[in-house]
Amino acid sequence: MSTSAGAQAPAVTQGAGTPRSVAGRCGSANWVCVAQCIDVSCVERCLAQGCEQALSTLARCAETSGCGAEDSACVARACDTQCERSFEPAPPSPEKENPDPCEDGSVGSGRVPKKMVGQWSLEAASVRPEEKSKVVADEDVKDVKPRADFERALVVTPKGCFLLRTRLESATLGKGNALEVRSWGSLVVDEKKDTVELRTTSGQAVGTVCGKPRVIGLSKGRFQRPLYQYELEGDTLGLTARTKSKQTFQFRRQPLEKAE
Repeated sequence: MSTSAGAQAPAVTQGAGTPRSVAGRCGSANWVCVAQCIDVSCVERCLAQGCEQALSTLARCAETSGCGAEDSACVARACDTQCERSFEPAPPSPEKENPDPCEDGSVGSGRVPKKMVGQWSLEAASVRPEEKSKVVADEDVKDVKPRADFERALVVTPKGCFLLRTRLESATLGKGNALEVRSWGSLVVDEKKDTVELRTTSGQAVGTVCGKPRVIGLSKGRFQRPLYQYELEGDTLGLTARTKSKQTFQFRRQPLEKAE
């Protein structure tokens, strides 16, 4: 996965929208874009549109701060001003965190195949042709494993609600910063055609940025409805984008005790 499926932003999500932010800062438009990604390369593409330079400057501040490698509090103090410049201002959010939007049964398509219900973690993704030269020198390499600081989970409920969760850690957002970007909606499955459509209705980005707790609402974002061909075999779920790229994603079912 990782640097593999990078072109998902324009390909799989079919133009999740060009993120626009305030003065080159990271903002809600970027998180809406991230919320529709399945792989980290797509996430990087979303962040590159508006906040890549700001995050690079923030990283340099941390490197030259003189703080210890694990001293996030020191970095937060030393780079507070630069951190605020890197992200759109976010006053105390009027929104409350919605940790489980599928819980009350108000979101869903009705039903999904029983074997699709559960929590899945991204295991690998195919490399798009135009990305291959940036990722690997060996032309025979087709898949890339997720990198350590990126986690992607797909939760599917019996009533057809889905929740996509992307955890972005300090390696991406700068030391001391972390967000879980979530999107949710109805999972529409056509068992005759073996297709699944993600009809996203809303989302949130929740975590700590610049030492402050954030709940960034994404409900006003422009969400797409990507369509995939699916294949279920045991504990493996494969999704192939119904686009020219035919990009594929492989998920592994997580045991109940590991599901959050």
